[in-house]
Amino acid sequence: MSNSSNPAKIVIATRESVLALWQANFIRERLSKLYPQTEFNIFGMTTRGDQILDISLSKIGGKGLFIKELEQALENNSADIAVHSMKDVPMNMPEGFVLAAIAEREDPRDAFISSQYASLSELPPGGVVGTSSLRRESQLRAHFPHLQVQPLRGNVQTRLRKLDEGQFAAIILAAAGLKRLGLADRITALLSPELSLPAVGQGALGIECRADRADLIKLVQPLHHPETAQCVEAERAMSRALGGSCQVPLGGFAEITAGVLRLRGFVASPDGTRMISNELSGEPDAGTGMGAQLARNLKEQGAAEILAALESTMVAPVSHP
Repeated sequence: MSNSSNPAKIVIATRESVLALWQANFIRERLSKLYPQTEFNIFGMTTRGDQILDISLSKIGGKGLFIKELEQALENNSADIAVHSMKDVPMNMPEGFVLAAIAEREDPRDAFISSQYASLSELPPGGVVGTSSLRRESQLRAHFPHLQVQPLRGNVQTRLRKLDEGQFAAIILAAAGLKRLGLADRITALLSPELSLPAVGQGALGIECRADRADLIKLVQPLHHPETAQCVEAERAMSRALGGSCQVPLGGFAEITAGVLRLRGFVASPDGTRMISNELSGEPDAGTGMGAQLARNLKEQGAAEILAALESTMVAPVSHP
């Protein structure tokens, strides 16, 4: 697929965590095979989200902190494209930027990891479970109110080390990250969507570039996976309509089976005492509209009250040098 009109060199911006670098190199390798005459380089960056590890994401501005610096690199031409975990991408793209492609999804489920227990149901009362998200926390508290849930930040290796050191009886991580890093053997059990509905975009990779770079948008199209994109776009439409962020415990998961897209979503109170769930099914190309409709349904069922209560207690993001 080489073309003399393609750039001679393309710089791929990424966070410098082991997982983020794996993802960027995965995309680089795929593009290199498609365009052998183009040189693809990795530009690793440390973001504010990576620097601040002693405060939960919901208190420092959310997952958008993981991509702001990457977008600045695109804006000032230090990089051409950026690779993101789709669950880290804010629901509203900044003006001047576009998701040029969404690659095929890895396993979207959450993974239960423990060296002592085979499942969440085996954990004793007071057992400490570590997780980094309000989404997981609210579902854990709803299904297993006898457990303790404590915050867990850091990269995958750091979180596993904290488990191995005995700081937690179990931890919950995204299965996709573990599988991509060759750590599937650390997964004790995969959690069904019924037990832990995944995060919006979980397991999918997005390629971002400036909206005015039509050449790059065209160049990455072979990596675009339409079915994954239809699912992720439906999930993101639901979350966008609900004002989804790290400060809102919500999940959204779409899958296509036999030509039908099934979209599930929930909004919960952080303590899990209130959880509003619903789902819709329809044509895959109608996913964006389904996402907006599902959000309306959830609000009518009581999610609007939960969201209003959350908004009244939200604090401004903590300033951090």
